[in-house]
Amino acid sequence: MSRPTITASSPLHVAARRRRQWWALAVLMLPVLLVSIDNTVLNLALPAISEDLGPTGAQLLWMIDVYPLMLAGLLVAMGSLGDRIGRRRLLLIGSAGFGAVSVVAAAAPTIEWLIAARAVLGIFGAMLMPPTLSLLRSVFVDRDQRRLAIAVWASGFAAGSALGPVVGGVLLQHFAWGSVFLLAVPLLLPLLALAPFLVPESRDPNPGRIDVPSILFSIVTMLPIVFGIKVVAEHGPGPATLAPILLGVGFGILFVRRQRRLVQPMLDLRLFRRGAFSGAVGVNLLSVVALVGGLFFVSQYLQLVLGLSPLNAGVVLVPGLVTMMIAGLLVVPIARRVRPSVLVPLALLVSAGGYAAVALVGDSLDAVGMALVFVALGIGIGAAETVSNELIVTNAPAEKMGAAAAVGETAYELGAVLGTAVLGSILTASYRNAVVLPDGLTSPEQAAAGETLGGAVSVAAGLPTDAAAALLESARAAFGSGIGPSAWIGVALVLLAAGVARLTLRKAR
Repeated sequence: MSRPTITASSPLHVAARRRRQWWALAVLMLPVLLVSIDNTVLNLALPAISEDLGPTGAQLLWMIDVYPLMLAGLLVAMGSLGDRIGRRRLLLIGSAGFGAVSVVAAAAPTIEWLIAARAVLGIFGAMLMPPTLSLLRSVFVDRDQRRLAIAVWASGFAAGSALGPVVGGVLLQHFAWGSVFLLAVPLLLPLLALAPFLVPESRDPNPGRIDVPSILFSIVTMLPIVFGIKVVAEHGPGPATLAPILLGVGFGILFVRRQRRLVQPMLDLRLFRRGAFSGAVGVNLLSVVALVGGLFFVSQYLQLVLGLSPLNAGVVLVPGLVTMMIAGLLVVPIARRVRPSVLVPLALLVSAGGYAAVALVGDSLDAVGMALVFVALGIGIGAAETVSNELIVTNAPAEKMGAAAAVGETAYELGAVLGTAVLGSILTASYRNAVVLPDGLTSPEQAAAGETLGGAVSVAAGLPTDAAAALLESARAAFGSGIGPSAWIGVALVLLAAGVARLTLRKAR
């Protein structure tokens, strides 16, 4: 009896190819989970790091901020590099480097060592994200399958954010703070082992030479802008704090002018002439600003006003993050029938409703109410992010996918910084204006308690019972006074994202 012939179009071959595609997606999800877990879990380790390494306040901030600064500054350059040397190759280099430096960070003997390790992690981290999204286009040729794959890919961010507090709480309960960095090893080893066999290589067939001035201009554009936004958020606007942003804008103009002159630019600015591409990037940016800004005050409200532990506060956020994942998956079949210019605004209206509920009810929400609010945020933003990421991939030429994906990731990182800066600044200003400090505090205690609710809680721990109660009551009321204005800004941001989608995605399908 002769054996059946297996051709490229035979059912057996098609089934094997599809299995390979979904296994490739599972591998590409690993760095997504790593980055999202890492963002959450590090905050839980800050007390242990402070106790062990004894950093100053400035050093602790640099330890937190240097990673996203390097990441945001290098994403476009690394995305373009992946187009030239191969996106899978760049992903493997980034994974190996990230895993190795994570081991170094876990064993850091000083805070200076840890800050340096975090900076290098930012360099390798910039090699991870653009290839994961751009490689999905080469793995999933069929658009319906690719839309579902991107929904799964996007859900990895929510899954990692939900797992972060739980995993971090367990690790820090049983192990030293370095264990949060060692999480990278078990996540990246399977990628290094399986990606060469499951993920096909892709690159620009006619990449041109690597333009070093363009790389430098892109770095010195993003680094000062992101740094400046963080400084403005902490110290308010002023000549010194706005100077880095103006410097970045100046180099950004030089970057744009150079790209226009080059025959084969590092970033093809013609991408932004496509309404679907630029609109999707804008939706990404504004949605992330709203989401991260919401996380900023919701997490503080749960812990410092309602008195929940970090682990329990994380559990309250889990339903919203899970809903975000489900919304991203459920929107896939709907997107086949409903145009993005209709679907994305409708989804974002649900998130605007969640923010409006916070603005109207204010600080009377309990943990269940805040969980429901975050569910509303998750529904709209989860659906909108899936559609917008798919449009970024679909509306960029295949040979420029690395740079296009990097633009989307840069919008995400910039949105995360702006979310904390914009809503955080409003919340902080409201707190400073409303808090009433009891008599008898030292100058350092007045500075700490008058700056943030967290500082007031820390100062209250060392005061007599009556003074501590008075300070906490005033501080929590002051924090609550800023929730309404912050939430209304959140409403405005989500509605602006809906308006951008409605105007720019009219021709998108």
